Amino acid sequence: MFNYFQDLADRQLAGGTLTREEALAVLHSTDDQLLDVVAAAGRLRRAHFANTVKVNYLVNLKSGLCPEDCTYCSQRLGSAAQILKYTWLKPEEAVQQAATGIRAGASRVCLVASGKGPTDRDVDRVASMVEGLKDEHPQVEVCACLGILKDGQASKLKDAGVDAYNHNLNTSESNYADICTTHEYSDRVRTVEHAKDAGLSPCSGLIVGMGETDDELIDAVFALRELDSDSIPVNFLMPFEGTPLEGTWLLTPAHCLRILTMIRFACPATELRMAGGREMHLRSLQPLALQVANSLFLGDYLTSEGQEAKADLDMIADNGFVVLGAGPDSSTGSTECTGSAVSGAVSPGSAASGTPQANNDGGAPASAGQVTIRRRGAGTELAPNV
Repeated sequence: MFNYFQDLADRQLAGGTLTREEALAVLHSTDDQLLDVVAAAGRLRRAHFANTVKVNYLVNLKSGLCPEDCTYCSQRLGSAAQILKYTWLKPEEAVQQAATGIRAGASRVCLVASGKGPTDRDVDRVASMVEGLKDEHPQVEVCACLGILKDGQASKLKDAGVDAYNHNLNTSESNYADICTTHEYSDRVRTVEHAKDAGLSPCSGLIVGMGETDDELIDAVFALRELDSDSIPVNFLMPFEGTPLEGTWLLTPAHCLRILTMIRFACPATELRMAGGREMHLRSLQPLALQVANSLFLGDYLTSEGQEAKADLDMIADNGFVVLGAGPDSSTGSTECTGSAVSGAVSPGSAASGTPQANNDGGAPASAGQVTIRRRGAGTELAPNV
């Protein structure tokens, strides 16, 4: 029997390029077709990444007090979100935080700092941190995420041992002015190009659930394909209280899964990471999403908490996957968690205000809740969530 999505996977495996019509077909697939779509996308994931899951770990080097007005961000100018706010971590503290994630199985550490972009002094500061981290953990990949880069800064980071640079496009060019007015979409594209030109692996992705249309979503994914991003983190909007997108609940677990499958069809050989908000929006479909995505963040995010790290590692092992780079005697399910007693990514809340846009799958949007603010790890005296 003819199966459209398996045929689509055949075409991608043979070197085909996903068209807009095909991308829309994936996004508009029915609930009855959902497992077929995942199975077809899973063939592409297995062909390029086998049964491995790349574990990434975030270290928030500098939190809050950003001068940019990105509507989705808890660190934005004018944000009333009650997040942790602190200036630069000391180099030894940054290395210590990173080491915690590495011991839990992370093969890449992402060093992130709020702000429009780094000064040359900031670049030197991060370079010092990276050199210290590489001295202790020479095998680990380091990804920096410091905002919009100026000429020459990417090369300095590369010389210091940085392997990759993250700067997300977030949404389509046509939609960008609706989510930020203090810089332009072209600034983001230019920064990714600077990173590539310096020999850094480009990491650039999306935030979904901000009210973008399907066509805008496809535009953004195709732009990432054109940029040839090596890794694509997909963030699902966390509508922090005190930000302009507070109360925005437009996603269902099934639609989140369709978005991941569409990106896998568009970029079959690209590292696809289910990132911030996955616990809140994919919910019980997270294990199914691992059949499509081959990468995740372990533990907490920049300003919010993720699910317990042991739950992530158990989920990987329970579904027949292995952590990339783990030794043959490693057991992801046996990692001990040393975080505080605070747990869970979402706490119960009242229904979101306003009328959410309809999802293509016809389901109701995810139940409204509250984002759990990170109160442990970097910038605190409490142990991180690993």
